Amino acid sequence: MSISPFFHELRSAYQAELDDLSSDSEGKDVLRQRLAAKRKEVDFLLQMVDLCPEMVAVVFHQGFRFPQPVLMDQLLSLEADEFPEWDSLVNAIQLTPWAQELAQVFLKEPSGGRFLTVAAGLEYMHGKLDPAQAARAAEEDKEDEGEDRDEDRTFEQDHNDEDRAREEAGADWMVEQGFDRKD
Repeated sequence: MSISPFFHELRSAYQAELDDLSSDSEGKDVLRQRLAAKRKEVDFLLQMVDLCPEMVAVVFHQGFRFPQPVLMDQLLSLEADEFPEWDSLVNAIQLTPWAQELAQVFLKEPSGGRFLTVAAGLEYMHGKLDPAQAARAAEEDKEDEGEDRDEDRTFEQDHNDEDRAREEAGADWMVEQGFDRKD
């Protein structure tokens, strides 16, 4: 998966924002309560959409479903000025009922569709393991299951083939949306 500089820059800020909201000074998990409170501040948040989208995007935490991850992988490779229209992402991004209601408020704004695309991309990345974590998890699996190198190479080759197929499918979808194919 190739991540554009745009999403790469926002990724750690989004994670930091979620981390800040997660626990109080006593270390108690208060993420749910803080997100609920933040969702009630929509008027204020609308003012921040263009300046600090990562700080606003957290209100949609756990509000997206991604039935076609290959399309999300392709989306993450784009810069903000290359985003498709929000309505064209209906197959790649689904909103939970509560998030759908909240999204309608944001979509009334001129940059609402772009913001929702950013929020979905950030949430998608948050839900995926970063490469270092994935490597550690794979190493732990190898040790736990006692797999030999030949099996690992076969798994890795299969995984690479799946990644290529996803990238090709995503590229085909983007061409269907009217974008030029990236080579």
